[in-house]
Amino acid sequence: MTPPLVLITGASSGIGQALALHYAQQGARLALVARRSEAMQRWLDAHAIAPENYAIYCADVADAQQMADLAQACIAQQGLPDVVIANAGISIGVDTSVPDDLAVMARVLATNVMGVAATFGPFIAPMVARGSGSLVGIGSVAGIRGLPGHGAYCASKAAVISYCESLRGELRQSGVKVLTLCPGYIATPLTQNNQYTMPFLMQPETFSRKAAQAIAAGSSYRVIPWQMGVVAKLLRVLPNPLFDRLFAGRPRKPRATG
Repeated sequence: MTPPLVLITGASSGIGQALALHYAQQGARLALVARRSEAMQRWLDAHAIAPENYAIYCADVADAQQMADLAQACIAQQGLPDVVIANAGISIGVDTSVPDDLAVMARVLATNVMGVAATFGPFIAPMVARGSGSLVGIGSVAGIRGLPGHGAYCASKAAVISYCESLRGELRQSGVKVLTLCPGYIATPLTQNNQYTMPFLMQPETFSRKAAQAIAAGSSYRVIPWQMGVVAKLLRVLPNPLFDRLFAGRPRKPRATG
């Protein structure tokens, strides 16, 4: 049998890279999407992943036309993926009172939200026609409640969670699974500059293993690690005054301009 094909965006670092390594070790074929294709190639060579087991696609997930072209190229070259993981994302602090930060927020939303839709879109009809496939959106526990200084990132991940939930309902009887994965704190370049405590910090290798298990199980929603799932449920029900006091004075995500 032909090994399964897994497409991963944002595959050149962090969670995406860890997922790529996990699936490679499991014998899957890889369709790896990244803007830094040279870095991706160096990483693949360093891990001695056989060239016949992967293809690299250089694209910006925020560009819908690039993603449509990528999907056509992937299907023609490797076939229709069994799993599509929309992982690419950025996290930048914003201050809405600063005019320049509105452009930063737009960029975060374009990458983190529209990038997920642009990644999934070209594969939906072919997967439905086949009657199988998994679409995996990477949300975040940060999408549960809005954190001071994290407005762009929290809003984007809340949108990913809602979008994937909507898509799951739309595809309910098609045979195509939609899974929302919400990482807690994972030790990646995205979190390395955080100036605050990160409870239950998890290594990306551990996250990738648990994420792959959730995908294989056909889950619809999973918070990893599970402890952050408990925290997320508590955050949902905290009254606003208590929530605001709890996070008052918490260090903010660094802004792009300062």
